[in-house]
Amino acid sequence: MTVHDVVAIGRVGVDLYPLQHGVTLDEVRSFEKFLGGSAANVTVAAARHGRRAALVSAAAADPFGRFVHRQLLQLGVDDAYVQTITGGPPTPVTFCEIFPPDHFPAWSYRYPTAPDLLITPESLPLQAIREARVYWSTLTGLSQEPSRAAHLAAWEERGRAALTVLDLDYQPAFWSGRGAAHDQAREALRHTTVAIGNVEECAVATGHADPQRAARALLDLGVELAVVTQGSRGALAMTPSELVSVPAFPVQVVNGLGAGDAFGGALVHALLEGWDLERILHFATVAGALVAGRLAGSPAMPTTAEVQELLSDVEVADEAR
Repeated sequence: MTVHDVVAIGRVGVDLYPLQHGVTLDEVRSFEKFLGGSAANVTVAAARHGRRAALVSAAAADPFGRFVHRQLLQLGVDDAYVQTITGGPPTPVTFCEIFPPDHFPAWSYRYPTAPDLLITPESLPLQAIREARVYWSTLTGLSQEPSRAAHLAAWEERGRAALTVLDLDYQPAFWSGRGAAHDQAREALRHTTVAIGNVEECAVATGHADPQRAARALLDLGVELAVVTQGSRGALAMTPSELVSVPAFPVQVVNGLGAGDAFGGALVHALLEGWDLERILHFATVAGALVAGRLAGSPAMPTTAEVQELLSDVEVADEAR
């Protein structure tokens, strides 16, 4: 059996992005279709760095479900653990509006549930999860049963091994309120060694909106590495012995929706490379910036060479200082 560099569990679907920017959805005339879903995007991003990536998820037996499987394979992700569910909800679709540089409202059509939230403990590829060098899960997967039970079963099998990552990925539409998400995040953090989220997501988990205080609170809850992304302010990472902060890489933003997932996939690659924390953050920040400067999500994930070319400019600037 292949041991994957990263196994991720969570959302997969179809993103429909408007080709007319700066207008509301009711005025948009045409869209382009992409593979979407945070967990799927992270696996694609990691695969673009040459990593063996697999996704644990589900899609419906419909045309968009077939598109999901085809795109995962074309983009280098093992789809063997993406179940096909018949007689249930359709493969979810997400629409967005594009108002650069920082307004990208999205509407996810996955009501009252979605196939990826119907994953059961019995359906999990437990050996793949246990043996993966990185196991990546998202907070969204805890928003409903039976997905919540599946996530807990996976963590029990994983045994809190190194590089067990929780993406705090807070999507308000999937929760009854912040309190419910907060409670589930606290439970999830007991099982993980790495936590990553933006400022709002970390505040949901910890109650702290200040990045340093939030990172410290995540460490206090048991993780070994806390990463807080701050958009145009860069990113911060903290371990029990180290605090590193890097600025954002400048880019003309086209669509910010996939940037966090590009950051996540690059983080996976950099952690597996064993780089120092500052280089890890620079690498992931540049990867996120590259995707923010492009329309597409998953197909726009950069290669290592693309990131490295810009990262060399960052390193030269650091040496000059």
